Amino acid sequence: MSDRTVSVASHSKLSLDSDRVAVPAADVQRVIETILEHAGCSSSVALEVADHLIDTELCGVESHGVMRVMQYADQFAKGVMNPRVEAVIVKNDRSGDEVDGRGGIGIPAMRLAVDHCVSLAKERGIAALPVRHVGHTGRLGAYAERAANEGCLVIIIGGGGRQNWRQVTPYGGRKALLPTNPFCFGIPGGHQGPVIVDFATSIIAGGWLYAARAAGAKVPFGSIMNRDGALSDDPADYFNGGAILPKGGAMGYGLAAMAELICEAMLGPVTTEVNWFVIAVDASRYREPHVMTSVAEEILAEIRDCPPAEGFKRVEVPGERERRHRDDNLDRMIALPQLTWTAMRERAGRASV
Repeated sequence: MSDRTVSVASHSKLSLDSDRVAVPAADVQRVIETILEHAGCSSSVALEVADHLIDTELCGVESHGVMRVMQYADQFAKGVMNPRVEAVIVKNDRSGDEVDGRGGIGIPAMRLAVDHCVSLAKERGIAALPVRHVGHTGRLGAYAERAANEGCLVIIIGGGGRQNWRQVTPYGGRKALLPTNPFCFGIPGGHQGPVIVDFATSIIAGGWLYAARAAGAKVPFGSIMNRDGALSDDPADYFNGGAILPKGGAMGYGLAAMAELICEAMLGPVTTEVNWFVIAVDASRYREPHVMTSVAEEILAEIRDCPPAEGFKRVEVPGERERRHRDDNLDRMIALPQLTWTAMRERAGRASV
């Protein structure tokens, strides 16, 4: 494999003291697949997960990118996830469809869930189904974009895992009680593609803390607190009993609490990581697609034309930055922290032996 030291201008939230290396996506893909197959995944699951992580990294979403393979391998080894199962669509005891991840990794499960929900929405106008017994589902925006490209509004809500994932303090508190409970929305947009909003209800996603620890980096000051409630930028303070703060104070806290109620009080007990609730609406039931595209473009063009504030180059539409980041990377090179890439190669090397 070939890699070279580079200086990278990216959307990363990591403050690194060391260099990054630019690595061809094909090389990273081989390393990920080697690690996952050694952990017990089938070649098809390893390929789908690797493709998802690579695409996420190329979109500039480092928190959910290729470094996640180390977390997945650890969770397989500890029995948190089962590498030898695949998700299935089942009927629950009330004759409703749902996706059972069977305790496996959540990336193939969420793709199956969104595709099935979109198919049902095309038949019925609107559909909703839960996703249970799954591990980490990767970047939700990837699935939302998939659904929006099929002409659907999609909403994905995750939560209910606070017993095992106490990461975020409630607004006004200083103890980690809630998961990062993400929400994701996707809708057909204008001429530049769907509009995608994908966010954790915490100031930063938990993945940034794992990425920072793996890379020996810091996170934005004030996004976490230590065990005594003092604001910090050192991921060690979080892992030593601290907490992430809720996004937007009361707003993020309220959304996180709502997700807990939807995904546990309504959907039932949580296993593996969290429960998910997926909703899809066939947008064509309300307006002709070409008319919706035209009006959406009028709205979005006005937003893009807003004069940028100091420190900003432009006003961006949610989802377009990720597509531009991917489309501009014609060489498909991935800029990884040196420590992260070294650890991945070493793990793949041990797996090969």
